[in-house]
Amino acid sequence: MRVIAGELKGQRLVAPRGWKVRPTPDRVREAIFSALGEVGGARVLDLYCGTGALAIEALSRGAADAVLVDRDTRPALGNVERLGLRERSDLVRSDIPRWLAARAEDPDSPRFDLVFVDAPYRLADRVGQELETHMPGLLATGGRAIVESAARRPLRVESLERLRERRYGAVDVAFYRVRP
Repeated sequence: MRVIAGELKGQRLVAPRGWKVRPTPDRVREAIFSALGEVGGARVLDLYCGTGALAIEALSRGAADAVLVDRDTRPALGNVERLGLRERSDLVRSDIPRWLAARAEDPDSPRFDLVFVDAPYRLADRVGQELETHMPGLLATGGRAIVESAARRPLRVESLERLRERRYGAVDVAFYRVRP
């Protein structure tokens, strides 16, 4: 895995062996960012960040900062530190549903321009319920959510407007925004 574009283009991303991390393949990341277009200045949230590949790609392309959340942030932390992105990244080690619920109780929580969700495919049903409740409150005006899931059982966020959906082999990628 490598960073595809931007200031860190070509830099290697490490996914430690034996860890239960399923990084977004390079070609899927390339397709996601091609569809997104310019991300300069964006505030990014990467839920179930794993290696941090999606947030790191956004930062490489000019995003202002990123919050990376996962139950185990060690894979992402290693990549963020190795690439010199620590000042622009906030890593949060937490169970995602617990983090979303705590964040919803804080009316001053910042909103994000881009929210990436790449949950473990086996958790799609449970994750979908959490996202239905909390996703609209995560997005800034004009913000977008990109949800990656298994093509056989795509994860849907019906509380948001689906803008587009693409399949890349066994991977489904859906783009959403807050309903007007």
